[in-house]
Amino acid sequence: MADHRTEITLPDSLRGMDDLALDMRLIASHRADRVWSRVNPELWAASRNPWAALKSIGQAQLEELGSDDEFVTQVRALIEDRRRRNSDPYWFPRSEASKTLNLTAYFSMEFGLSEALPIYAGGLGVLAGDHMKSSTDLGAPVVGVGLLYQQGYFRQALDSQGNQRELYPFSDPSEIPVQRLRGKDGAWIRIPLDFPGRTVHLRAWEVNVGRLSLYLLDSNDPANEPSDRGITAHLYEADPQVRWEQEMALGFGGWRLLREIGLDPDVCHLNEGHAAFAVLERARWIARDQNVPFAVALTIARAGTVFTTHTPVAAAFDRFDPGYVASYLSPFAAEMRVSIGEILGLGRMHPKDDSEPFNMAYLAIRGASRINGVSRLHGEVSRELFADLFPRCPIEEVPVGHVTNGVHVPSWDTPAADELWTDAELRHQWLGRPTPIGERVDKLPASELWRMRNRNRERFVLWARRRLARQATIAGADADHIDEAQRVFDPDVLTLGFARRFTEYKRIGLLLHDPGRFARILTNLERPVQIAVAGKAHPADTFGKAMIQRWYEFSQRPELRSHVAFISDYDLLLAEQLVGGIDVWVNTPRRPWEASGTSGMKVLVNGGLNLSELDGWWAEAHTSQVGWAIGDGQEHDDAAEWDAEEANNLYALLENEIVPMFYARDERGIPGDWIKRVRESMATLTPRFSSERMVRQYVEELYAPSAVAYRIRLADHCRVGIDIQRWREMIANYWGDVSFGALHIKATAAGTDFRVLVSLGAIGPDAVQVQLYAAAWEHGGTERIPMERGDEVIRGTFSYHAHVEGPRPPDAYTPRVVPYHPNASVPLEAVEVCWYAH
Repeated sequence: MADHRTEITLPDSLRGMDDLALDMRLIASHRADRVWSRVNPELWAASRNPWAALKSIGQAQLEELGSDDEFVTQVRALIEDRRRRNSDPYWFPRSEASKTLNLTAYFSMEFGLSEALPIYAGGLGVLAGDHMKSSTDLGAPVVGVGLLYQQGYFRQALDSQGNQRELYPFSDPSEIPVQRLRGKDGAWIRIPLDFPGRTVHLRAWEVNVGRLSLYLLDSNDPANEPSDRGITAHLYEADPQVRWEQEMALGFGGWRLLREIGLDPDVCHLNEGHAAFAVLERARWIARDQNVPFAVALTIARAGTVFTTHTPVAAAFDRFDPGYVASYLSPFAAEMRVSIGEILGLGRMHPKDDSEPFNMAYLAIRGASRINGVSRLHGEVSRELFADLFPRCPIEEVPVGHVTNGVHVPSWDTPAADELWTDAELRHQWLGRPTPIGERVDKLPASELWRMRNRNRERFVLWARRRLARQATIAGADADHIDEAQRVFDPDVLTLGFARRFTEYKRIGLLLHDPGRFARILTNLERPVQIAVAGKAHPADTFGKAMIQRWYEFSQRPELRSHVAFISDYDLLLAEQLVGGIDVWVNTPRRPWEASGTSGMKVLVNGGLNLSELDGWWAEAHTSQVGWAIGDGQEHDDAAEWDAEEANNLYALLENEIVPMFYARDERGIPGDWIKRVRESMATLTPRFSSERMVRQYVEELYAPSAVAYRIRLADHCRVGIDIQRWREMIANYWGDVSFGALHIKATAAGTDFRVLVSLGAIGPDAVQVQLYAAAWEHGGTERIPMERGDEVIRGTFSYHAHVEGPRPPDAYTPRVVPYHPNASVPLEAVEVCWYAH
């Protein structure tokens, strides 16, 4: 009997090609595309999975490729490029941060690195993938931690009526670019988690991302009960108990895996609250290794934890029944010698309210020293969302900053854009090597920019026709409709793109507010327009599904079939084609519900322009020179009335400005004013909204300071960590002793003198600061003026004074007492504030 299990062997000339196939950073290389399309054109076009393409062919074909000099040259060039990319120092080793930062562990529920590894649902995962790719490009020391889903997020199909169908294909680990992790003894690594009444074992996997690794866990271990083997079946499982177990696997299991393979990162970065359990597990290790109480261990862990929130509405935070905490975490609490109530309190607004659910975002906040939103506006929104956790703080002091998202530019450029950026010697920018982008883009001839746009649009149209024909065939369309799908779109027509998650706040029906008017814009004989639409609705979102059907029905109107197409199964492969080919990316969220949005950033490198609501990243990016905006930068309660007004403004922009500008050509057939915007958008926005800039900002402003603070608290047998925890307990126990006495205000020739009595009781003056506080006003920002301590009037009561000069009236200033410790993060670690009562 023939042996059908024989493994193929790479010829010597192709040695190292398997490493190329497993490298998820290389997936962004157009040169690599040409190699894998030679190996298995059909499989590569459908899956973009180099590992599957390589494993799919036989020994004879491999030998044939290995004797093809041109192919071997291409492979050797990729291998050398990979070696150089992974060994060159690039940015991080030359940065100041390299002196203080050893390793950051980046925890995320999803990672969108490539369609070859379907463990993502949308923007959060794609951002995580781009974060990893830019980290490896810059040489930043980062490891990723996530979950390996057997079926991942659903795949979408449409029936002949435009109804969404959800499909869950199985991902065979042997056919995706992951490798099983083995320990020092050569055995497979299995991470145990104690669940009620049983132990669940998690398998461990490694994904190569250039010089970095992404570690993944899954529960499909043969030793587990059948129900437990399915814990990691679906991304964002609807069953709350399974979702809870997934987040335990990510947080508890993820940190245990890092320690199992010998890693002990300085910094733990929580990409959303899903991963917050990592803080508890990290604290457990510190408590055990350093022999300190859990409260001290958590205080130490907190210093090295960064929390990024992506959520613009409180209702979207993961909340769980307190019974899960009691059932699953009681053994943890017992081991840490704390009550289960103390663990519950970490995830509650009101720690002692037994009826309050357990909120993962609150756990992340109480376990972090640095918190950020994902755009400037989202930072403001997040401060409002979390303000109740800091009830005595002014809104601007709620400890949430922002790092605006960015995209991994090399992953999203088309071949034509890649040629243009390479010829202009601008690609080193994405490796942390400053290049004069503005100056060089300004020198690019308008004809080159227009040629790139035309090539991009033509490439997309040809791809969309093939995709739509296959989509129609699967939906059971007749031969005429399939033939018609192969003629959709015109490569010379202004092309809009509208692709996103189909949910209410995205206002996916805004363009269809007046379908007749929009149809007239599309079908104008002299200046036609076409639009590609894509997006998934959550399986339980009936509104989103209805909107998909509405767009599909609109696209099937006879006069619109060549102008409108709903392309199903929005994924990374479709996104790549869209952001390369469309001329204008349209985004219509309800402000301020778009935390950041990154889809519109992906068109920048390809010369696409944005038409978007002033929300998320576009609120800080938009100028009249780089694109178009709708909205007035405000929030509106009268949703229906405001939506109608914005829809009309959207139509007017298209009719009166965007469409005429695209078709206004000079004697060479080039739209001069259009290209002027393309040039400015590419030059100014591409570097500003790249993940290269984003990762550098995280490293310099969040990771490096967190690493320093963590090591300070850990040093000398946790001396500083113990001192901070004692200080926190003192503040919490004795803050009621703090009060104000008489306030005296005296005008002088040079300003105003303030003097106030402050009783500090058992807390004492060294554990607090006394300040004069004045809120921001039309002529200036917030002021916090330290008051100097004078005499101790009576035991525990001190006189404080300050002199103020400036235009503000004296009653603008209010004395207050805030907790103070030189190594603590206030108000994250001490929320108390005592205000003088006027």
